Amino acid sequence: MAEAGLLYKNQVFLLAQTFFILDNREELLLNAHKYDFDILFFDQMTDFVDAVSHADEHALFLIDLDVLYNMQADMQQQKRQTMFLSDLLQRLPAGHEYIYLQTNRQGERFVLQQRLVDSKCLAYAEKPITNENLVDRLFNIFARKQSGSNNTILYLDEQPALDTALLASHDIQVVHHTDATTLHLRVKALQPDIVLISEAKYLQTDAVARILKKNIEFDSGREIFLLQESSQSHVARQALDGGFDQILSRTEPDILTRQLVHRIQKIRTSKDLISRDRATGLLNKVGLQKRAQEWIQKAQQQGKPLAYGVIDIDKFKTINDTWGHYFGDIVIKRLSLVLSAYVGESDLLSRFGGEEFVMVFWDCDAQTGKQRMDMMREAFGRVVFQVTPEETRQFSFSGGLATFPECKSENELFLRADEQLYQAKQNGRNQICG
Repeated sequence: MAEAGLLYKNQVFLLAQTFFILDNREELLLNAHKYDFDILFFDQMTDFVDAVSHADEHALFLIDLDVLYNMQADMQQQKRQTMFLSDLLQRLPAGHEYIYLQTNRQGERFVLQQRLVDSKCLAYAEKPITNENLVDRLFNIFARKQSGSNNTILYLDEQPALDTALLASHDIQVVHHTDATTLHLRVKALQPDIVLISEAKYLQTDAVARILKKNIEFDSGREIFLLQESSQSHVARQALDGGFDQILSRTEPDILTRQLVHRIQKIRTSKDLISRDRATGLLNKVGLQKRAQEWIQKAQQQGKPLAYGVIDIDKFKTINDTWGHYFGDIVIKRLSLVLSAYVGESDLLSRFGGEEFVMVFWDCDAQTGKQRMDMMREAFGRVVFQVTPEETRQFSFSGGLATFPECKSENELFLRADEQLYQAKQNGRNQICG
Protein backbone atom coordinates (compact mmCIF):
# COMPACT_ATOMS: atom_id res chain seq x y z
CA MET A 1 0.00 0.00 0.00
CA ALA A 2 1.13 3.53 -0.71
CA GLU A 3 1.75 6.02 2.06
CA ALA A 4 2.27 3.28 4.63
CA GLY A 5 3.57 5.76 7.15
CA LEU A 6 0.27 7.61 7.06
CA LEU A 7 -1.93 4.55 6.93
CA TYR A 8 -1.80 3.42 10.54
CA LYS A 9 -2.64 5.58 13.50
CA ASN A 10 0.01 4.19 15.88
CA GLN A 11 3.48 2.64 15.72
CA VAL A 12 5.40 -0.01 17.66
CA PHE A 13 9.22 0.01 17.53
CA LEU A 14 10.52 -3.56 18.00
CA LEU A 15 14.15 -4.38 18.80
CA ALA A 16 14.81 -8.09 18.17
CA GLN A 17 17.13 -10.43 16.30
CA THR A 18 15.45 -13.81 16.58
CA PHE A 19 11.96 -15.22 16.98
CA PHE A 20 9.91 -12.33 15.58
CA ILE A 21 12.33 -11.07 12.96
CA LEU A 22 13.04 -14.49 11.47
CA ASP A 23 9.79 -16.37 11.96
CA ASN A 24 6.83 -14.11 12.66
CA ARG A 25 7.34 -10.79 10.91
CA GLU A 26 4.65 -11.10 8.22
CA GLU A 27 2.01 -12.62 10.46
CA LEU A 28 2.76 -10.13 13.24
CA LEU A 29 2.38 -7.21 10.84
CA LEU A 30 -0.87 -8.60 9.47
CA ASN A 31 -2.36 -8.79 12.97
CA ALA A 32 -1.09 -5.34 13.92
CA HIS A 33 -2.47 -3.68 10.80
CA LYS A 34 -5.92 -5.03 11.58
CA TYR A 35 -5.79 -3.07 14.82
CA ASP A 36 -4.58 0.07 13.04
CA PHE A 37 -0.96 0.14 14.17
CA ASP A 38 2.28 -0.62 12.37
CA ILE A 39 5.43 -2.35 13.65
CA LEU A 40 8.91 -1.10 12.72
CA PHE A 41 11.63 -3.74 13.13
CA PHE A 42 15.19 -3.09 14.30
CA ASP A 43 18.06 -5.53 14.76
CA GLN A 44 20.75 -3.03 15.77
CA MET A 45 20.81 -1.07 19.03
CA THR A 46 22.10 2.15 17.46
CA ASP A 47 19.30 2.27 14.89
CA PHE A 48 16.67 1.51 17.53
CA VAL A 49 17.92 4.23 19.89
CA ASP A 50 17.95 6.80 17.10
CA ALA A 51 14.40 5.89 16.03
CA VAL A 52 13.08 6.03 19.61
CA SER A 53 14.62 9.47 20.08
CA HIS A 54 12.60 10.81 17.13
CA ALA A 55 9.40 8.80 17.64
CA ASP A 56 5.90 10.15 18.15
CA GLU A 57 4.88 10.52 21.80
CA HIS A 58 2.12 7.91 21.40
CA ALA A 59 4.42 5.15 20.06
CA LEU A 60 5.22 1.97 21.99
CA PHE A 61 8.73 0.53 22.32
CA LEU A 62 9.13 -3.24 22.49
CA ILE A 63 12.41 -5.04 23.30
CA ASP A 64 13.02 -8.78 23.02
CA LEU A 65 15.48 -9.51 25.83
CA ASP A 66 17.16 -12.19 23.74
CA VAL A 67 19.12 -9.26 22.32
CA LEU A 68 21.19 -9.47 25.51
CA TYR A 69 22.76 -12.64 24.12
CA ASN A 70 22.77 -11.82 20.42
CA MET A 71 23.31 -8.07 20.15
CA GLN A 72 26.50 -6.58 18.83
CA ALA A 73 27.38 -4.43 21.79
CA ASP A 74 29.61 -2.01 19.91
CA MET A 75 28.85 -1.08 16.32
CA GLN A 76 32.55 -0.44 15.77
CA GLN A 77 33.43 -4.01 16.68
CA GLN A 78 32.98 -6.86 14.22
CA LYS A 79 32.53 -9.57 16.84
CA ARG A 80 29.40 -10.29 18.84
CA GLN A 81 29.43 -10.34 22.59
CA THR A 82 26.92 -10.63 25.40
CA MET A 83 25.31 -7.40 26.57
CA PHE A 84 24.38 -7.06 30.24
CA LEU A 85 20.92 -5.75 31.20
CA SER A 86 22.51 -2.72 32.83
CA ASP A 87 24.17 -1.89 29.50
CA LEU A 88 20.86 -2.13 27.69
CA LEU A 89 18.97 0.02 30.18
CA GLN A 90 21.73 2.63 30.20
CA ARG A 91 21.65 2.99 26.42
CA LEU A 92 17.89 3.39 26.12
CA PRO A 93 16.73 7.02 25.63
CA ALA A 94 15.42 8.67 28.79
CA GLY A 95 11.84 9.93 28.99
CA HIS A 96 10.33 6.72 27.57
CA GLU A 97 8.93 3.49 28.98
CA TYR A 98 9.55 0.12 27.34
CA ILE A 99 7.76 -3.22 26.97
CA TYR A 100 10.03 -6.24 27.43
CA LEU A 101 9.65 -9.74 25.99
CA GLN A 102 11.44 -12.48 27.92
CA THR A 103 11.67 -16.26 28.01
CA ASN A 104 10.08 -18.39 30.73
CA ARG A 105 13.53 -18.94 32.19
CA GLN A 106 14.17 -15.20 32.36
CA GLY A 107 10.73 -14.75 33.94
CA GLU A 108 11.68 -17.07 36.79
CA ARG A 109 14.45 -14.69 37.90
CA PHE A 110 12.87 -12.35 40.44
CA VAL A 111 15.89 -10.03 40.49
CA LEU A 112 15.55 -9.55 36.73
CA GLN A 113 11.82 -8.75 37.08
CA GLN A 114 12.59 -6.26 39.82
CA ARG A 115 15.26 -4.56 37.73
CA LEU A 116 12.90 -4.29 34.77
CA VAL A 117 9.90 -2.86 36.61
CA ASP A 118 12.10 -0.37 38.46
CA SER A 119 13.78 0.85 35.27
CA LYS A 120 11.86 2.30 32.30
CA CYS A 121 9.33 -0.56 32.21
CA LEU A 122 5.80 -0.04 30.91
CA ALA A 123 5.02 -3.78 30.85
CA TYR A 124 6.62 -7.17 30.25
CA ALA A 125 5.45 -10.45 28.72
CA GLU A 126 6.80 -13.97 28.57
CA LYS A 127 7.55 -15.92 25.40
CA PRO A 128 6.31 -17.95 23.70
CA ILE A 129 3.33 -15.66 23.08
CA THR A 130 1.11 -15.87 20.03
CA ASN A 131 1.11 -12.98 17.59
CA GLU A 132 -2.62 -12.50 18.09
CA ASN A 133 -2.28 -12.33 21.87
CA LEU A 134 0.68 -9.96 21.75
CA VAL A 135 -1.06 -7.60 19.32
CA ASP A 136 -4.22 -7.66 21.43
CA ARG A 137 -2.23 -6.64 24.53
CA LEU A 138 -0.41 -3.89 22.65
CA PHE A 139 -3.71 -2.52 21.36
CA ASN A 140 -5.07 -2.41 24.92
CA ILE A 141 -2.04 -0.37 25.98
CA PHE A 142 -2.62 2.06 23.11
CA ALA A 143 -6.26 2.42 24.15
CA ARG A 144 -5.29 2.96 27.79
CA LYS A 145 -2.66 5.58 26.94
CA GLN A 146 -4.86 7.50 24.51
CA SER A 147 -8.36 7.18 25.89
CA GLY A 148 -8.34 10.82 27.00
CA SER A 149 -11.31 10.21 29.29
CA ASN A 150 -12.67 12.74 31.74
CA ASN A 151 -14.08 11.04 34.83
CA THR A 152 -16.17 12.19 37.74
CA ILE A 153 -16.45 11.15 41.39
CA LEU A 154 -19.64 12.27 43.16
CA TYR A 155 -19.15 12.55 46.93
CA LEU A 156 -22.10 12.57 49.32
CA ASP A 157 -21.06 14.93 52.12
CA GLU A 158 -18.99 18.08 52.42
CA GLN A 159 -15.93 18.38 50.18
CA PRO A 160 -13.53 15.50 51.08
CA ALA A 161 -9.84 15.96 51.78
CA LEU A 162 -8.20 14.78 48.55
CA ASP A 163 -5.10 15.58 46.49
CA THR A 164 -6.79 17.76 43.85
CA ALA A 165 -3.59 18.22 41.83
CA LEU A 166 -3.14 14.45 41.50
CA LEU A 167 -6.78 14.05 40.46
CA ALA A 168 -6.47 16.82 37.88
CA SER A 169 -3.36 15.21 36.40
CA HIS A 170 -5.51 12.13 35.69
CA ASP A 171 -8.47 14.17 34.34
CA ILE A 172 -10.69 13.35 37.31
CA GLN A 173 -13.04 15.84 38.95
CA VAL A 174 -14.78 15.52 42.32
CA VAL A 175 -18.26 16.97 42.83
CA HIS A 176 -19.80 16.99 46.30
CA HIS A 177 -23.48 16.76 47.19
CA THR A 178 -24.94 17.02 50.69
CA ASP A 179 -28.53 15.78 50.47
CA ALA A 180 -28.89 11.99 50.48
CA THR A 181 -32.57 12.18 49.50
CA THR A 182 -31.73 13.84 46.18
CA LEU A 183 -28.52 11.91 45.45
CA HIS A 184 -30.27 9.67 42.90
CA LEU A 185 -31.31 12.76 40.93
CA ARG A 186 -27.76 14.14 40.96
CA VAL A 187 -26.39 10.78 39.79
CA LYS A 188 -28.89 10.76 36.91
CA ALA A 189 -27.87 14.27 35.84
CA LEU A 190 -24.11 13.95 36.37
CA GLN A 191 -23.51 10.30 35.39
CA PRO A 192 -20.44 9.88 37.65
CA ASP A 193 -18.08 6.90 37.48
CA ILE A 194 -17.84 6.52 41.27
CA VAL A 195 -20.32 7.52 43.97
CA LEU A 196 -18.43 8.01 47.24
CA ILE A 197 -20.59 8.20 50.39
CA SER A 198 -19.38 9.14 53.83
CA GLU A 199 -20.15 6.88 56.78
CA ALA A 200 -22.10 9.67 58.49
CA LYS A 201 -24.41 10.13 55.50
CA TYR A 202 -24.86 6.38 55.14
CA LEU A 203 -25.87 5.97 58.78
CA GLN A 204 -28.48 8.70 58.29
CA THR A 205 -29.96 7.04 55.19
CA ASP A 206 -28.85 3.41 54.87
CA ALA A 207 -31.01 2.76 51.77
CA VAL A 208 -29.05 5.19 49.62
CA ALA A 209 -27.06 2.57 47.66
CA ARG A 210 -30.09 0.31 47.15
CA ILE A 211 -32.09 3.23 45.76
CA LEU A 212 -29.35 4.00 43.24
CA LYS A 213 -28.86 0.41 42.07
CA LYS A 214 -32.52 -0.54 41.72
CA ASN A 215 -33.05 2.15 39.07
CA ILE A 216 -33.39 0.26 35.78
CA GLU A 217 -31.18 2.89 34.10
CA PHE A 218 -28.34 2.52 36.63
CA ASP A 219 -25.01 2.01 34.86
CA SER A 220 -23.66 -1.41 35.89
CA GLY A 221 -20.12 -0.04 35.44
CA ARG A 222 -20.67 2.65 38.07
CA GLU A 223 -19.35 1.82 41.54
CA ILE A 224 -20.56 2.92 44.99
CA PHE A 225 -17.96 3.24 47.75
CA LEU A 226 -18.39 3.80 51.48
CA LEU A 227 -15.79 6.08 53.08
CA GLN A 228 -15.65 4.67 56.60
CA GLU A 229 -14.52 6.78 59.54
CA SER A 230 -14.85 4.14 62.24
CA SER A 231 -13.53 0.59 62.39
CA GLN A 232 -16.90 -0.97 63.15
CA SER A 233 -17.03 -4.17 61.14
CA HIS A 234 -20.82 -4.50 61.40
CA VAL A 235 -21.21 -1.19 59.53
CA ALA A 236 -19.00 -2.46 56.69
CA ARG A 237 -20.94 -5.75 56.51
CA GLN A 238 -24.27 -3.92 56.45
CA ALA A 239 -23.04 -1.55 53.73
CA LEU A 240 -21.78 -4.38 51.51
CA ASP A 241 -25.08 -6.23 51.95
CA GLY A 242 -26.88 -2.97 51.11
CA GLY A 243 -25.35 -2.55 47.68
CA PHE A 244 -21.95 -0.91 48.23
CA ASP A 245 -19.15 -2.23 46.03
CA GLN A 246 -16.19 -1.40 48.24
CA ILE A 247 -15.26 0.01 51.63
CA LEU A 248 -12.52 2.65 51.86
CA SER A 249 -11.03 3.73 55.18
CA ARG A 250 -10.44 7.38 55.92
CA THR A 251 -6.70 7.88 55.55
CA GLU A 252 -4.21 10.50 54.40
CA PRO A 253 -5.52 12.55 51.43
CA ASP A 254 -2.82 11.41 49.01
CA ILE A 255 -3.37 7.72 49.84
CA LEU A 256 -7.13 7.98 49.47
CA THR A 257 -6.65 9.86 46.21
CA ARG A 258 -4.36 7.17 44.82
CA GLN A 259 -6.92 4.49 45.68
CA LEU A 260 -9.57 6.40 43.74
CA VAL A 261 -7.26 7.06 40.78
CA HIS A 262 -6.40 3.36 40.49
CA ARG A 263 -10.08 2.43 40.55
CA ILE A 264 -10.93 5.04 37.90
CA GLN A 265 -8.19 3.63 35.65
CA LYS A 266 -9.75 0.16 35.95
CA ILE A 267 -13.16 1.62 35.10
CA ARG A 268 -11.71 3.39 32.06
CA THR A 269 -10.19 0.17 30.75
CA SER A 270 -13.44 -1.74 31.22
CA LYS A 271 -15.46 0.96 29.51
CA ASP A 272 -13.05 1.08 26.57
CA LEU A 273 -13.35 -2.68 26.06
CA ILE A 274 -17.14 -2.44 26.08
CA SER A 275 -17.70 0.81 24.23
CA ARG A 276 -14.93 1.04 21.61
CA ASP A 277 -14.40 -0.56 18.22
CA ARG A 278 -11.26 -2.68 18.31
CA ALA A 279 -10.18 -1.96 14.73
CA THR A 280 -10.40 1.86 14.75
CA GLY A 281 -10.43 2.83 18.43
CA LEU A 282 -13.62 4.84 17.84
CA LEU A 283 -16.80 4.47 19.86
CA ASN A 284 -18.81 1.43 18.85
CA LYS A 285 -22.61 1.26 18.62
CA VAL A 286 -23.06 0.66 22.36
CA GLY A 287 -20.65 3.44 23.31
CA LEU A 288 -22.17 5.92 20.86
CA GLN A 289 -25.74 5.33 21.97
CA LYS A 290 -24.87 5.84 25.63
CA ARG A 291 -22.80 8.97 25.03
CA ALA A 292 -25.35 10.41 22.57
CA GLN A 293 -28.09 10.07 25.18
CA GLU A 294 -25.90 12.01 27.63
CA TRP A 295 -25.20 14.67 24.96
CA ILE A 296 -28.94 15.06 24.27
CA GLN A 297 -29.68 15.48 27.95
CA LYS A 298 -26.92 18.06 28.31
CA ALA A 299 -28.02 19.91 25.17
CA GLN A 300 -31.56 20.08 26.48
CA GLN A 301 -30.39 21.50 29.80
CA GLN A 302 -28.18 24.12 28.11
CA GLY A 303 -30.43 24.91 25.16
CA LYS A 304 -27.85 23.82 22.56
CA PRO A 305 -28.53 22.26 19.13
CA LEU A 306 -26.96 18.99 17.97
CA ALA A 307 -26.28 17.76 14.45
CA TYR A 308 -26.37 13.97 14.05
CA GLY A 309 -24.80 12.49 10.93
CA VAL A 310 -24.78 8.95 9.49
CA ILE A 311 -22.38 8.06 6.65
CA ASP A 312 -21.80 4.90 4.62
CA ILE A 313 -18.97 4.07 2.19
CA ASP A 314 -20.32 3.91 -1.36
CA LYS A 315 -20.28 0.47 -3.04
CA PHE A 316 -18.33 -1.06 -0.18
CA LYS A 317 -19.38 -4.60 -1.11
CA THR A 318 -17.77 -4.08 -4.52
CA ILE A 319 -14.55 -2.94 -2.79
CA ASN A 320 -14.46 -6.12 -0.70
CA ASP A 321 -15.37 -8.37 -3.62
CA THR A 322 -12.79 -6.79 -5.94
CA TRP A 323 -9.75 -6.33 -3.70
CA GLY A 324 -10.55 -8.47 -0.65
CA HIS A 325 -11.76 -7.91 2.89
CA TYR A 326 -8.30 -7.02 4.13
CA PHE A 327 -8.19 -4.09 1.70
CA GLY A 328 -11.73 -3.19 2.78
CA ASP A 329 -10.47 -2.97 6.37
CA ILE A 330 -7.75 -0.58 5.23
CA VAL A 331 -10.36 1.68 3.57
CA ILE A 332 -12.38 1.72 6.79
CA LYS A 333 -9.34 2.62 8.89
CA ARG A 334 -8.27 5.37 6.53
CA LEU A 335 -11.79 6.80 6.64
CA SER A 336 -11.72 6.76 10.46
CA LEU A 337 -8.51 8.83 10.39
CA VAL A 338 -10.05 11.35 7.95
CA LEU A 339 -13.20 11.72 10.04
CA SER A 340 -11.25 12.06 13.29
CA ALA A 341 -9.45 15.12 11.90
CA TYR A 342 -12.78 16.96 11.58
CA VAL A 343 -14.32 16.31 15.00
CA GLY A 344 -13.66 18.42 18.09
CA GLU A 345 -13.32 17.49 21.74
CA SER A 346 -17.03 18.15 22.30
CA ASP A 347 -18.14 15.99 19.35
CA LEU A 348 -18.73 12.24 19.13
CA LEU A 349 -17.51 9.86 16.42
CA SER A 350 -18.42 6.20 16.13
CA ARG A 351 -17.89 3.24 13.87
CA PHE A 352 -21.51 2.18 14.15
CA GLY A 353 -21.02 -1.10 12.33
CA GLY A 354 -19.29 -2.37 9.18
CA GLU A 355 -18.71 0.56 6.82
CA GLU A 356 -21.21 2.83 8.64
CA PHE A 357 -20.06 5.73 10.84
CA VAL A 358 -22.02 8.14 13.04
CA MET A 359 -20.97 11.57 14.28
CA VAL A 360 -22.63 14.00 16.70
CA PHE A 361 -21.63 17.68 16.47
CA TRP A 362 -22.14 19.70 19.67
CA ASP A 363 -23.76 23.15 19.48
CA CYS A 364 -24.24 22.74 15.73
CA ASP A 365 -27.24 23.53 13.52
CA ALA A 366 -28.29 21.74 10.33
CA GLN A 367 -26.50 24.07 7.92
CA THR A 368 -23.18 23.94 9.78
CA GLY A 369 -23.48 20.19 10.29
CA LYS A 370 -24.00 19.61 6.57
CA GLN A 371 -20.99 21.82 5.77
CA ARG A 372 -18.78 19.85 8.15
CA MET A 373 -19.90 16.51 6.71
CA ASP A 374 -19.25 17.81 3.19
CA MET A 375 -15.71 18.76 4.25
CA MET A 376 -15.21 15.21 5.50
CA ARG A 377 -16.61 13.77 2.28
CA GLU A 378 -14.34 15.90 0.11
CA ALA A 379 -11.27 15.06 2.23
CA PHE A 380 -11.94 11.32 1.97
CA GLY A 381 -12.42 11.67 -1.79
CA ARG A 382 -8.88 13.02 -2.07
CA VAL A 383 -7.29 9.97 -0.40
CA VAL A 384 -5.44 7.83 -2.95
CA PHE A 385 -5.40 4.05 -2.46
CA GLN A 386 -2.95 1.85 -4.35
CA VAL A 387 -4.98 -1.26 -5.16
CA THR A 388 -2.23 -2.87 -7.25
CA PRO A 389 1.39 -1.83 -7.96
CA GLU A 390 0.18 -0.17 -11.17
CA GLU A 391 -3.31 1.04 -10.18
CA THR A 392 -4.71 3.59 -7.72
CA ARG A 393 -8.31 4.32 -6.78
CA GLN A 394 -10.29 6.90 -4.81
CA PHE A 395 -13.54 6.18 -3.02
CA SER A 396 -16.49 8.13 -1.66
CA PHE A 397 -19.22 8.01 0.97
CA SER A 398 -22.79 9.25 1.27
CA GLY A 399 -24.38 10.75 4.36
CA GLY A 400 -27.60 11.82 6.01
CA LEU A 401 -28.17 14.47 8.69
CA ALA A 402 -30.71 15.04 11.46
CA THR A 403 -30.81 17.66 14.24
CA PHE A 404 -31.80 18.08 17.86
CA PRO A 405 -34.17 19.50 19.12
CA GLU A 406 -36.20 18.75 15.98
CA CYS A 407 -35.63 15.05 16.77
CA LYS A 408 -35.99 14.40 20.49
CA SER A 409 -34.19 11.09 21.11
CA GLU A 410 -31.07 9.28 19.96
CA ASN A 411 -33.20 6.67 18.19
CA GLU A 412 -35.26 9.35 16.43
CA LEU A 413 -32.10 11.15 15.34
CA PHE A 414 -30.61 7.95 13.92
CA LEU A 415 -33.78 6.97 12.03
CA ARG A 416 -34.12 10.44 10.51
CA ALA A 417 -30.44 10.63 9.52
CA ASP A 418 -30.61 7.10 8.10
CA GLU A 419 -33.59 8.14 5.94
CA GLN A 420 -31.55 11.03 4.60
CA LEU A 421 -28.60 8.67 3.95
CA TYR A 422 -30.91 6.46 1.86
CA GLN A 423 -32.00 9.54 -0.06
CA ALA A 424 -28.36 10.44 -0.76
CA LYS A 425 -27.76 6.94 -2.12
CA GLN A 426 -30.85 7.20 -4.31
CA ASN A 427 -29.73 10.58 -5.63
CA GLY A 428 -26.46 9.13 -7.02
CA ARG A 429 -24.17 8.74 -3.95
CA ASN A 430 -21.17 10.84 -2.89
CA GLN A 431 -23.35 13.54 -1.29
CA ILE A 432 -24.92 14.60 2.01
CA CYS A 433 -28.69 14.98 2.46
CA GLY A 434 -30.47 16.55 5.39
